[in-house]
Amino acid sequence: MERRLTPERRASLRAAAGSRMSAADWIAMSLLIIGGLNWGLVGLFNVDLVASLFGEMSPLSRIVYVVVGLCALYSIYTSSKMGRQHY
Repeated sequence: MERRLTPERRASLRAAAGSRMSAADWIAMSLLIIGGLNWGLVGLFNVDLVASLFGEMSPLSRIVYVVVGLCALYSIYTSSKMGRQHY
């Protein structure tokens, strides 16, 4: 039997597809990926790429670590907000 989408279901599917990532979401996700890869390098090869590029615990490397941590907090906030929208 063929399943057809009712107008109500089509509207709800369009609304779900309309939720796009903002620029802040993309930036946070990109920095979290970079931070995750850096931690992977630390765990596997004992190489801290951020420290190698900017100096060990230099002001610039500390800023990078803080920004990545803030992105993690932002991602926790947005994921909890998305979880509430679907229920």
